[in-house]
Amino acid sequence: MSQATAPSVPTAPVGGTAPPGSEFAPLLRTVRTQGLLERRRGWYTRMITVNALALAAVVTAIVLAGDTWWTLLLAPPLAVLSARTAFVGHDAGHAQITVGRRANRVIGLIHGNLLLGMSYAWWNDKHNRHHANPNHIEKDPDVGVGALVWTAEQAAVRRGFARWVTRHQARLFFPMLLLEGLALKVSSVQDLRRQPVRERAVEGVLLALHAIGYGALLLTCLPVGKAVVFALLHQALFGLHLGMAFAPNHKGMEMPDPAGERWGHLRRQVLTSRNVRGGPLTDWLLGGLNYQIEHHLFPHLPRPHLKLAQPLVQQHCRTLGLSYAQTGLLDSYRQGLRHMHTVGSAARSA
Repeated sequence: MSQATAPSVPTAPVGGTAPPGSEFAPLLRTVRTQGLLERRRGWYTRMITVNALALAAVVTAIVLAGDTWWTLLLAPPLAVLSARTAFVGHDAGHAQITVGRRANRVIGLIHGNLLLGMSYAWWNDKHNRHHANPNHIEKDPDVGVGALVWTAEQAAVRRGFARWVTRHQARLFFPMLLLEGLALKVSSVQDLRRQPVRERAVEGVLLALHAIGYGALLLTCLPVGKAVVFALLHQALFGLHLGMAFAPNHKGMEMPDPAGERWGHLRRQVLTSRNVRGGPLTDWLLGGLNYQIEHHLFPHLPRPHLKLAQPLVQQHCRTLGLSYAQTGLLDSYRQGLRHMHTVGSAARSA
């Protein structure tokens, strides 16, 4: 399979003089011509293998360490590797790994249901709806009313304890991410009722196997008290890591007006997304999601090609005079928290 090399930015405008209705088409042709839409099965095979071996090493270390509080030191690396495992499931859900739907589903089920206890079908359904209409208050489940709210209108109608949370949601955001690992598991189990019988059986069995295996590992190596502490620490850090990888992507960016102008694919994805600058470590820790604009424009694009597509997308946006949001990691959090604080003011001022 041919490996794509770093593309050179064309000297001629990528967008040309295309009419507004086809703003995305010239960019798509350029990306396809560069070979960036080709799958990277070899790269994914190596990455998945390394991740599996690292997980096995941590599990082995837990077994060898046994009944000691020092075993808790293995919870942080296990949380990081769990997030890496979730990134694999994410890529499988977007068919970035292989062309065939069945193969991607098998990879997603193994990395989601079996290794993490997180439903692949639930995540895929929710995440694909988000991709179709990012930051759309009526269509994107990620900006619907939940523990947090994202518009002043949502904040104004909150009552009771929910209103108190909304008032302080910017301060509570990162502490609440510590519960995200457990929340993902609860939502996964609840979603089984929605799934067709056959899919529910497969997903349910794999979720049960994860719970049994995870519990057996900890309870055979640690007494109940230490096992519970380890599980809570692991799940809290896993949720925090995963949440910190997804938080910079859209919070505080444009939110399309449901009654306003209908955007095309290019504007809908670019104007609602934010990239995060950084080097190889940022790419590794965020699972490639720091190239959020490129990922949203081309959901099937393999992870190692996102960086290669970036200069093409930037050039195309410059040609069209379209804003391309990119900032540092800390500033991305600052922007998101500022947005949450502003939204919360609707609850504070009432």
